[in-house]
Amino acid sequence: MNAETELKFRLAPRKLSSVLLAGASNGRRGDRTEQALVSTYYDTAKQKLRRHGLTLRVRKVGDRYVQTVKAGGSGTVTRGEWEHEVAGAKPDFKKIKNTPLADLASKKLPRKLRPVFQTEVHRTTEARRVRKSRIELAVDRGRIGAGRRSRPVAELELELKSGQVADLFRLARNLERRTGAELDLRSKAEQGFQLVTGNGAGAQHAEPIALKCELSPRNAFGVIAHSTLRQITANADPVRDMDSEGVHQMRVGLRRLRAAISLFSGIMPRASTERIKAELKWLTSELAPAREIDVFLTESILPIAGQGVPKRGARAIAKTFSAERRAAFARAREAVESPRYRRLLIDAIEWIETGQSRADDDQSIAAYAAAMLDRRIRKARKQGKHLDDLDPVQRHKLRIKIKKIRYAIDFFKSLYSDRDQKQLATLSDQLKQIQSALGSLNDFMTHRELATETALAAPPANRRAQAFASGFIVGREREAARGLMKDAAGELHRLHRLHIAPGK
Repeated sequence: MNAETELKFRLAPRKLSSVLLAGASNGRRGDRTEQALVSTYYDTAKQKLRRHGLTLRVRKVGDRYVQTVKAGGSGTVTRGEWEHEVAGAKPDFKKIKNTPLADLASKKLPRKLRPVFQTEVHRTTEARRVRKSRIELAVDRGRIGAGRRSRPVAELELELKSGQVADLFRLARNLERRTGAELDLRSKAEQGFQLVTGNGAGAQHAEPIALKCELSPRNAFGVIAHSTLRQITANADPVRDMDSEGVHQMRVGLRRLRAAISLFSGIMPRASTERIKAELKWLTSELAPAREIDVFLTESILPIAGQGVPKRGARAIAKTFSAERRAAFARAREAVESPRYRRLLIDAIEWIETGQSRADDDQSIAAYAAAMLDRRIRKARKQGKHLDDLDPVQRHKLRIKIKKIRYAIDFFKSLYSDRDQKQLATLSDQLKQIQSALGSLNDFMTHRELATETALAAPPANRRAQAFASGFIVGREREAARGLMKDAAGELHRLHRLHIAPGK
């Protein structure tokens, strides 16, 4: 087996030719080669290999055929890779011995395999020396095709052949500055499967996280953090397209990563972690107005038409917030098109990959998760007993605590047996109801401020009508808040500690 450590970037096709010229000051250049690569990826109709984290391809390189099995990669930039030369374009199961695919192999599997998609790429590679490390730089131009569907490929790959991972990131930063290359955590195989299923466009939701009980907390954090970063990067294009769900899902990815940092705060290095947290907070703040105004416009403003509110006032407040919504989405788009965003991605993946645990990491993630969940649930129940006495700021902090517990359950549920996951699902549903109620209360506070500020700033001709509309919205939400407080208090009272422990 070879261990493949690489970073992949995407960039505008017009900039591909400049990549090989860039970064020379950050590394000595070696021989350059040109290749035409045609790769066919195989799986079953139900995508059994993909569901087990494996890919199988046969690549035509000149007159040769090379079969490759790849594994891992969901929680690290290093993946297992097993290559063998084969006689033709179809997989040869005699060559899968000592690969993870051998564990899945059955007599029926070879018959069930079929070509799923194909990539046709022109690859230019060049060796680079960065300090004492040897790195291969590859520029790919081509297409991924699945039936009648296809998508272009314009990528840069950096693979560490020998030396230090730090040098790989050093070259990556240099190339980002010179070419605007943006880190892309999706492999060609993932892009191909997205093309097959039609899920490649639009907002991308969180992917399932699979942990093994024997992992250390630090290694488990790496898997979780890598997954959350994938959700963030996967929604960059929807944010650029000013898609509201894309903005929401990128914010969810950011919240999940920030929650993971909090859940593992006892083992993470302080200095580098604080720097990453600050940048994640910056990006979150750039996206927040778009989401807040979008929710206010669609859920509070537009529905008031025809509910006794003068048309003039309803139209005026809708027009005002529609303009603010466009400006907020433009701000979000500018953030993900900025060099600061591209640097954040490189800094974050390096921090995930190379950060060292600052505490005793001898315990298993199973023990760590059980203790952490029990502690946080107890604290939430205690604070929830005094919900009526909490001010808006304190309620907001409680909502964040509840949300972190929900994320923790999502992160750790693969550690539990199928039977115990039912109890986890019940607990997660309770937490969701509490979070939803407290979240709506927080939204009402935000909406009140937005409505009041807009009414006061309205032109004199529309001020009275807009003030009436704003007052109608605030009054309706104040009435709804009473029921939400009661619902949240009831669910918090019924919240119980877990009586199960991880382990299968």
